[in-house]
Amino acid sequence: MGKDHIRAKAATTRSRRLHGTLLALTTAGALLLTACSAGGENDHGYSSDRDDGTGPLPAPAYSSGATQGGQSGEQQGDEGREFAPSPDYLSTFALDVDTASYGYARRTLADGRMPDPSTIRPEEFVNSFRQNYERPDGNGFSVTVDGARTGTDDGAWSLVRVGLATRAEDGDSERPPAALTFVIDVSGSMDEPGRLDLAKGSLDVMTDRLRDDDSVALVTFSDEAETVLPMTRLGDHRDRVHAAVDRLEPQSSTNLGAGIETGYATATEGLREGATNRVVLVSDALANTGDTDADTILERIADNRREHGITLFGVGVGSDYGDALMEQLADKGDGHTTYVSDTEDAREVFCEELPQNIDLTARDAKAQVAFDPATVEQFRLIGYDNRQVADEDFRDDRVDGGEVGPGHTVTALYAVRTKPGASGHLATASVRWLDPETRSPHEESGQLEAGDLDDDLWTSSDRFQVAAVAAYFADALRQGDNRWTRLPGSLPLSELRSRADELASSTEDKAVRELADAIETATGMRR
Repeated sequence: MGKDHIRAKAATTRSRRLHGTLLALTTAGALLLTACSAGGENDHGYSSDRDDGTGPLPAPAYSSGATQGGQSGEQQGDEGREFAPSPDYLSTFALDVDTASYGYARRTLADGRMPDPSTIRPEEFVNSFRQNYERPDGNGFSVTVDGARTGTDDGAWSLVRVGLATRAEDGDSERPPAALTFVIDVSGSMDEPGRLDLAKGSLDVMTDRLRDDDSVALVTFSDEAETVLPMTRLGDHRDRVHAAVDRLEPQSSTNLGAGIETGYATATEGLREGATNRVVLVSDALANTGDTDADTILERIADNRREHGITLFGVGVGSDYGDALMEQLADKGDGHTTYVSDTEDAREVFCEELPQNIDLTARDAKAQVAFDPATVEQFRLIGYDNRQVADEDFRDDRVDGGEVGPGHTVTALYAVRTKPGASGHLATASVRWLDPETRSPHEESGQLEAGDLDDDLWTSSDRFQVAAVAAYFADALRQGDNRWTRLPGSLPLSELRSRADELASSTEDKAVRELADAIETATGMRR
């Protein structure tokens, strides 16, 4: 699905095999789904009616005990209505655990500036906050699906939350050894306080935090790139790493492409079997020399990246920050990004969150949400704009997904308009991923009934409300004062600030207090 999951589709007939029997699915009439915001075309940019025999694989079958005659997509049988929905009722995206957009927005607001709307990615705001999803015992995901009414438009609109969680972190001692190649930006722009000095401090902290059986290499780049420390098993060699870090000094221009290429070459040369091999890029991503396009940069190291399974972790720094380039590099480099603005952020990323930032529990993870056309009239995925996957590629394991580590949670929020008097099945959410070692595929699913929607968003669980406030805040920053394009149920910034204040008190969560402070700062700027 594309940005707005609000569809209009003529009648189609498809044959699907479900539960060993041939099920005829006929979508009757025209389901007029008007866009929540601009655009009403198929936002994938492809037609879901394919005549070459390679059409979409069916979504996981689901059933609803309630039979409702006359509804499109309905199949009557002894066990009630059981069907796979039309492709127009599918939403498919690659998982994303990035949080850099939110971190950079907070830094920008603290500096007295409103963030550029192009840097606002709502899913990264939402995924910056802890959720209380049940976690699986082993590798893979648990799936939680819930929702609440927003109280708008006679109660027809709801927020639906799809929560995916990996196993809890086992502790640093339980993870596989790591082989980390740090690629450090030492260009002139990194001379500003809070850039290279923060990067050096972070590297020193992480070096002390890593285990003896971990390995570290160090690559620097300005106008050219240089390997200043080959892959080195820490053991008794931590002093060598600290000495190399201490020698880092800002130089001239920013040839980020050369840095990435040399970094991957160094990582490949020092590749360790049975270890997590990762490139850690620390930069303000303000590339101005050599290749400055993410596709071109990663194309040059594609073989090393895919063949050897080397993933990229991007750490952004600086008040001026190349957010778009860093995010594209991480997405296309099978990794994720975060942003650090001070030593406290750095300690959290390089110490407290160390296992989830260097270990992997799932590769090429994708989610697909199938909405029931008998109960759902319109829906819209909030964010994940550049993480969309064609619906038919959900089970094509050659298609890139997202990489997720232990202790991560991924939250996707949908604005959903239900049909009048809707009851029974509302949606099925499925996640598919590859085992990081064997590459074998796995799936898990969860379901939501219309009757399970909470009556009021603002009396639902605290963590659901935190996700909603984060999403509405991102929407307000991205849409500005144009209320016509805002999400259903959105509140003015002053009301969002009050909600965030209450949640900060009830959760006693420092991160939620920081969210309330950021909203208060933005509110003051909008007056």
